[in-house]
Amino acid sequence: MTWGAGAAAIVDNAGDLNSGDLNQVDPRPVLIVTGLVQEARIAAGPGMIVICSSSDPQQLRALLATLDSSTFRGVISFGVAGGLDPSLKSGDVVVATEVLSGDTRFLAGLARNEEMIASAALRRRRVVRGGLAGVEQVIAATACKAALHSETGAAAVDMESHIAAAYAAKAGIPFAALRVISDPASRSLPALAKSAIKPNGDIDVRKVLRGLARNPRTLRALVSTGIDFNRALRSLRGCRGFISGGEGLVATNA
Repeated sequence: MTWGAGAAAIVDNAGDLNSGDLNQVDPRPVLIVTGLVQEARIAAGPGMIVICSSSDPQQLRALLATLDSSTFRGVISFGVAGGLDPSLKSGDVVVATEVLSGDTRFLAGLARNEEMIASAALRRRRVVRGGLAGVEQVIAATACKAALHSETGAAAVDMESHIAAAYAAKAGIPFAALRVISDPASRSLPALAKSAIKPNGDIDVRKVLRGLARNPRTLRALVSTGIDFNRALRSLRGCRGFISGGEGLVATNA
């Protein structure tokens, strides 16, 4: 760790997930950190241990505290995110160069497979490299998104990447992050969408229906949010190759 201007901590744990002798494959799995059960289902596969926070930062920290970091060869934050950069639309992919949380900046690994990125682009999936802002609560309002973008310059925001990055930094293992925009910067998240997540990460359909019964006018915003979310999940499925065994991620010297 080095200390920069304004006492901002810069943590470089963006090491190579494939470091070591090229003839020796590290048998340890990669830890995949997600916030929603839908993301976890997409990420699951051989060579990976997947955990889901249910969009609860404290629950994520508690989960990570039960894991032996020496059993992993790297950590990847994987899932959807809120858009901060106004140019990004739902379904666009952000490969993180860094994660910003308060005064701390965690450097992140980048996808090294340019052919994979080009392939994603050919399928009309926009892939950009940029920063992620890590927060403890959902950033729902467009004005709050704009303020956070102005403050950090980050492309997107989520509630898991900064925690995953801190865990990797403490353990001295590589970290990377890939996030797909769900709600763009121009769209506010309805309060009902924020409150309808169960502890296991599933959507509480009954709670959604009760909320709609109380305030039918939220239906349009909720439908738009659902469309954005489903588009993001489709894009995320197409990005699974980025995390397969951590083989598409290497260090960055940003």
